[in-house]
Amino acid sequence: MTRRLQLISRRSFLEGLNLAVGGLTLGLFSAEALAAEPSGRTGRKPKTGSPAIEDGTPGLNPNAFVHVAPDGLVTIVCHRSEMGQGIRSSLPVLIADELGADMARVRILQADGNKVYGDQNTDGSSSVRGIYDDMRRAGATARTMLVAAAAKRWKVKPEDCEARNHAVFHRDGKRTLGFGMLADEAARLAVPEAKSVKLRPKAELRNVGRPLPLLDGPAYVNGSAVFGADVKLPGMLVAVIARPAVVGGKVARYDAAKALAVPGVRRVVELPAPEKPYVYQQWGGLAVLAENTWAAMQGRAALDITWEDGANASYDSKQYREAMTASVRAPGTAVRNVGDVDKALAGAARVVEAEYYTPHLPHVPMEPLVALARVDGDSCEVWAPTQNPQDAQEVAGGILKIPPEQVTVHVTFLGGGFGRKSKADFIAEVVWLAREAGVPVRVQWTREDDVRNDYYHSVSTQRLSAGLDADGRVVAWRHRTAFPPIASTFSPASRPSARDLKQGVTDLPLAVPNVRAETCEAPAHVRIGWLRSVYNIFHSFSVNSFVDELAHARGVDSRDLRLELLGPPRVVTKEELGVRELDNYGQSLDEHPIDTGRMRRVVERVTKLSRWDERKQDGRALGLAAHRSFLSYVAVVASVVKDAAGRLRVDEAWVVVDAGTVINPDRVRAQMEGSVIFGMSLALHGEISMKGGAVEQSNFRDFKLVRINEAPRKIHVDIVESDGAPGGIGEPGVPPVAPAIANAVFALTGTRVRELPLARSLQV
Repeated sequence: MTRRLQLISRRSFLEGLNLAVGGLTLGLFSAEALAAEPSGRTGRKPKTGSPAIEDGTPGLNPNAFVHVAPDGLVTIVCHRSEMGQGIRSSLPVLIADELGADMARVRILQADGNKVYGDQNTDGSSSVRGIYDDMRRAGATARTMLVAAAAKRWKVKPEDCEARNHAVFHRDGKRTLGFGMLADEAARLAVPEAKSVKLRPKAELRNVGRPLPLLDGPAYVNGSAVFGADVKLPGMLVAVIARPAVVGGKVARYDAAKALAVPGVRRVVELPAPEKPYVYQQWGGLAVLAENTWAAMQGRAALDITWEDGANASYDSKQYREAMTASVRAPGTAVRNVGDVDKALAGAARVVEAEYYTPHLPHVPMEPLVALARVDGDSCEVWAPTQNPQDAQEVAGGILKIPPEQVTVHVTFLGGGFGRKSKADFIAEVVWLAREAGVPVRVQWTREDDVRNDYYHSVSTQRLSAGLDADGRVVAWRHRTAFPPIASTFSPASRPSARDLKQGVTDLPLAVPNVRAETCEAPAHVRIGWLRSVYNIFHSFSVNSFVDELAHARGVDSRDLRLELLGPPRVVTKEELGVRELDNYGQSLDEHPIDTGRMRRVVERVTKLSRWDERKQDGRALGLAAHRSFLSYVAVVASVVKDAAGRLRVDEAWVVVDAGTVINPDRVRAQMEGSVIFGMSLALHGEISMKGGAVEQSNFRDFKLVRINEAPRKIHVDIVESDGAPGGIGEPGVPPVAPAIANAVFALTGTRVRELPLARSLQV
């Protein structure tokens, strides 16, 4: 009996699974009322308001984010990418609340790349904190126009009218007009300046600050959510690329005939080698274009390539670590200076020093990179799970030598991102190949491609020194840091800049009279890119570990020393920090000051929740860490135990976060829980090592993530209620996790861990 292999899509599989279990449904919301339309629309002509609304569509369209139709349907455009963080379930709700819309009559559209939306880069935990008021004004503008239209019809003052529950009400309680009945009239009015419209009092924002449903949840479950690999075009080919293992490597020879002999393989194409600075160029190598992904993968395996590795073939992780260690043992370039550190260290009653090391890390999102492109003369369409569609437009336009505006980038759902999908190298590849092939092409990365051809999180060595006086008080603090900076991907930079150290070093509040931070030399040999939390990962690990070491050296409680080093509640100025400038994550220090009172609060709350003071009598080994990043304050306590086999396990974790005003606490809670798992993966297993210039790891068998049997039995999350300006959420939970675990390991075993991952030196 001959069996025929049948290819099925992920969606078909899930649909079949739903039928098999009798129709799986989630009672989160009405899918009909809250239709989340994916990207992939073509043939539309933009109008003055939102490019997502077809030209000539009746109704009110005052800006790029809101449309009110005559039938009452409100369309809200989400211009940030959805990658599991729930931005489509948060940002549109903020707009709807300001408008006064009923979420049961709202649909969400995903924006294509377009400058009319402002910055679309979903990175840096900026999707709420950077545009909170702007999104409110978008909703308030539409509300103001609807109210003005009602007031005009009733011949009353606009201030005597109120928009709520999808309608405008007169204060006499007798007159009401639904949004749809007013849409066309409102559209004939002049659009007010956004900054002139009045925002609602916070108390009138009905949904903000309350747990909200994950609007795309049903689509994820039933398979209707459109991810990058789900998009198909007639006549398209699938490309799988053999990229050089060493950055800067080139193809010396290959056998195309063997690849072309694989059924389904149509072409073998050599891509141009990138030139420095690498930025977001294609990686070079050979692309195998085939009728399906499997044939392309088999064709690539048959190529029999010989590579010229180039200058970076000498890169070796062990040797590089030795070089960085030597670098931080010598004076560097000062980027923060208060008092006289050298004199204070020389005169100290005791000096405590320690060095910390963290390796390169990859992003490894659940969904490997993928993109589909169609080039038609002087225009191009791209479908991709990108965090930065505007950057994708720029890169594609540069490859094709056409204006970016002639490139349409449709944003699909992202199966995770962590910063990897904000880099448009995979867009460069697919656009170049689509032009060469003359047909639509989808470039599909495998997990091995993803692990071996990444923009890696930087390897780092830190050296911290503290001087203690006769009473044990810290009177001097020196922090030296060496890591190849992200700037090296874009320029010849070989040492961190002052701006790089604002992530946990130059912005670190310390009630210490003598402080200096120095950067040290560290040339790059791979592409370096931002990973979730960026430099905060290794700065938080070193600083929080060192505080624990100082506490042990003094024989005091780690929490108490941490609070002592923070000093009294206050707003910390640039002068106190000893810096001339402070980027502050792109936000004003007036609106987002460095507030030691907020940091003290999260430390005190997390230690209270975890019963820190009772840990010894309870027989628990706890570790504490706290960190400010992306304008939010997070403290973590981790509990570490030994299992029956003697392996170390994180069995419980407590997280307290102060992120200012929160739109959707359910998503904040999920982000903090995810941060614990993400941070645990980095702490326990995370390492990319290099030998002969090439990555030694390849897949999850040798780059491990935390599995379900390693996850804590409980993760407790406490969100501080605040009326302050919104801070970031996606990244701030990660930095304190690894040092909290390392400090708990010391409490349990007496072994001080100064390098990650823990698996290098301990049984985990």
